[in-house]
Amino acid sequence: MRILALDSSGLAASVAVVEEDMGEAVTVAEYTVNYKKTHSQTLLPMLDEIVKMTELDLDEIDGIGVAAGPGSFTGLRIGSATAKGLGLALGKPLISVPTLEGLACNLWGTERIVCPIMDARRGQVYTGIYEFRQGRLAALENQMAVSIEELGEKLKSYGRPVVFLGDGVPVHRQALLERIMKDCDIAFAPANMNRQRASSVGSLALRYYKEGRTETAAEHKPDYLRVSQAERERAERIQNQ
Repeated sequence: MRILALDSSGLAASVAVVEEDMGEAVTVAEYTVNYKKTHSQTLLPMLDEIVKMTELDLDEIDGIGVAAGPGSFTGLRIGSATAKGLGLALGKPLISVPTLEGLACNLWGTERIVCPIMDARRGQVYTGIYEFRQGRLAALENQMAVSIEELGEKLKSYGRPVVFLGDGVPVHRQALLERIMKDCDIAFAPANMNRQRASSVGSLALRYYKEGRTETAAEHKPDYLRVSQAERERAERIQNQ
């Protein structure tokens, strides 16, 4: 079984090929770019390079895993459109992987509570609260958009060590250390595990595919968790008329 995985939900863009070997997910290739170019400039060239380097016949993949959100509205649309286009052209199913579940899987096997945080602006973070239980990722709190203070209160209620990762860490690290979780046992993922990776999305997509959690390209849509700024401003204008 072989999965092509895409993640353009955050600052980094990532493409990977993951396949099953003796019941385990193995990363065949991964290409990640965390640079100031837009995902529309990087995603397809990265995919093309991986196809060439691995001599991959896209007709032979079983499905396309895509980080489905939350995250950057533009990034999610680019990833979604790319996955949908490939799915339609190849006649392959899509596997939607929640962005924060993919991020959490970067730290597979840790005994700490895993808390990915993405900067959602407007004083909020996109986050979820996870643990690894019997060799599986388990959600203690599903994906949500909350203030960092509210997240801190939720985490403290568990009374367990926590590890943070994601692009929200540089934004909120000092507040977490000095104020919000000052007396708690917290840690931060190292740089090589701190951003979105398509191999993590692909590993989850492989499992979800086997569980029948697939959709057609026509059915797929990103999960934004909240409306965009443009939509909020439009609603405010209508309300004020």
